[in-house]
Amino acid sequence: MPEDDLESLPGVGPATADKLVDAGFESYQSIAVASPGELSNSADVGDSTAADVINAAREAADVGGFETGATVLERRERIGKLSWLIDDVDDLLGGGMETQSITEVYGEFGAGKSQVTHQTAVNVQLTQENGGLNGGCIFIDTEDTFRPERIDDMIRGLDDDIIADELERREIEGEPGDEETMEALLESFLDNIHVAKAFNANHQMLLAEKALELAKEHEEDEWPIRLLCVDSLTAHFRAEYVGRGELAERQQKLNKHLHELDKVGNLHNVAVLVTNQVASNPDSYFGDPTQPIGGNILGHKSTFRIYLRKSKGDKRIVRLVDAPNLADGEAIMRVQDEGLKPE
Repeated sequence: MPEDDLESLPGVGPATADKLVDAGFESYQSIAVASPGELSNSADVGDSTAADVINAAREAADVGGFETGATVLERRERIGKLSWLIDDVDDLLGGGMETQSITEVYGEFGAGKSQVTHQTAVNVQLTQENGGLNGGCIFIDTEDTFRPERIDDMIRGLDDDIIADELERREIEGEPGDEETMEALLESFLDNIHVAKAFNANHQMLLAEKALELAKEHEEDEWPIRLLCVDSLTAHFRAEYVGRGELAERQQKLNKHLHELDKVGNLHNVAVLVTNQVASNPDSYFGDPTQPIGGNILGHKSTFRIYLRKSKGDKRIVRLVDAPNLADGEAIMRVQDEGLKPE
């Protein structure tokens, strides 16, 4: 795909174009969806010039106008669905997690949120016939939860037919179950999971910007980025911005972070999966007092909200709390050594 000529935009010379590219604005579309302040800070231009550049980019990229519902339907047909490989859960989600959307999974400690991120990091690499998206994964780890050993467990827990398909597709010789063969398969899967540990909220926000660059870098590769996991989204924000006096700043930063994640999803057809911590609402006299952190900012920005709840033994209740086109409902899954499994 030919690169967009940024110097053709008004007020953008060679030096400004270089600054824009360095800041991650490599196409008309990425500039068109930016704010004047964001562009002004990145390219060292005035707000009025930034606004002119954005307007010109919107015209060149043909974004920002109205389109018919039929056109929207046609565009939505290109959205991918990432399967959990659990029929009841996939039915609940209308076929799986959508690309170009943010899916939030929240629940108390030990409910299985990190298990979902690990399982989808495996599933996204499978073929579309097997429920995947033929792509790689970016994993932003804020609570030191990523474990390669867990990925190994989940690969071994896949159906034998799926393992055989992956061995053939990745040109790995050997039989499913053979130790050397499975180790080679694990290494191949891990090569397509890009992990970064976030040490604080600002670093986490920076990694979201780096994720955009990485998705762009792998766009034409054999394994384009198709999943972005953040586990967990709110841990650092919750720890660093304490009390009502810092609530406004926390929510503003969280909002900016969510928009950066959403940009990755929309520009590169990526499914964004974020996990979220919970708190107990003491004012709740009836029903479940568990509430997700993040307030209305996160509630409005998440396209799909899923509540994971513990049940007996390894059973977990998967409850769809909010979705734009799906009815609320529940499904049951199990969290086992081999990964997420049907009831």
